[in-house]
Amino acid sequence: MYNSDTELIFPTRIIPGLRDLRGEAWQQLVDAVSQKSPDSLECAAFVLMMARIDACVSCNVDSYRAMRGCTQCARQSIRRFRGDDQDLVAQFEQACQEVKLNWDMDGNNIN
Repeated sequence: MYNSDTELIFPTRIIPGLRDLRGEAWQQLVDAVSQKSPDSLECAAFVLMMARIDACVSCNVDSYRAMRGCTQCARQSIRRFRGDDQDLVAQFEQACQEVKLNWDMDGNNIN
């Protein structure tokens, strides 16, 4: 079964729809990232963070998650996240550092 909402990795188009799932710190993070261009460091870091939380690497076409689609998977993962909003923000900041390091090493412009 194919779901048109299923992609290989967490899609940036879903980011704004995750805003109201948690508290103020999460909402501020989602608002800030939503205002950035899809090729920004912040969006790349958010995708990395969500790909880890959603376990995108282990998703496949026959999995229950894939059949439901990326939007529902991401919403469920954020709702079920056991840490608080500050834990999510810390994971985002760590992902930013990782993306920045990799972009710097490859000589890409991160501005």
